[in-house]
Amino acid sequence: MDDRTGIMGRSITAINNWFHFNNTIMQKKCTIIFFIITVVLLTSCQSGNTGEKQEKAKKEIQAAEKEFEKMAAEKGIAEAFWYFADSSAVIRGANDSLILGKEGIRNFFSADRFKTATVRWSPDFIDAAESGEMGYTYGKYTWQSKDSTGKVNESRGVFHTVWKKQQDGNWKFVWD
Repeated sequence: MDDRTGIMGRSITAINNWFHFNNTIMQKKCTIIFFIITVVLLTSCQSGNTGEKQEKAKKEIQAAEKEFEKMAAEKGIAEAFWYFADSSAVIRGANDSLILGKEGIRNFFSADRFKTATVRWSPDFIDAAESGEMGYTYGKYTWQSKDSTGKVNESRGVFHTVWKKQQDGNWKFVWD
């Protein structure tokens, strides 16, 4: 009898241990499954917001482009380029020279030859990062200026502008 009780006792203990072991594994599996489901749900929710952020950014960049062009027409090229420039903005000038920073841009466009100049442009394409924090545009521009005799010279080309959303929510260009 003692051998049977010992065997039974050990068997019952083994069965209990087996159930406890399997219960612990089940708890771990449930935790892992719950974690995976949570990540999938959060990712899918975030993806929807990402598309919304991107589309919102595109509309904001388009509005910034219009305001930029309007300011250039009303207040002058130097003021508009200074106002819409990020503090670290860069503009590609003639002969592939680079004009660096807001003040450098204002100084460049403050030259006499730009005081009678006008520029018109319209983006043909606007895109933004999924995060909604950077974007770019490109399109056609028309630049007009008067020479010393009053003759209007016109040049046309393609522009490319890279935009960066500022902490205050406004958009400034970092490359033009």
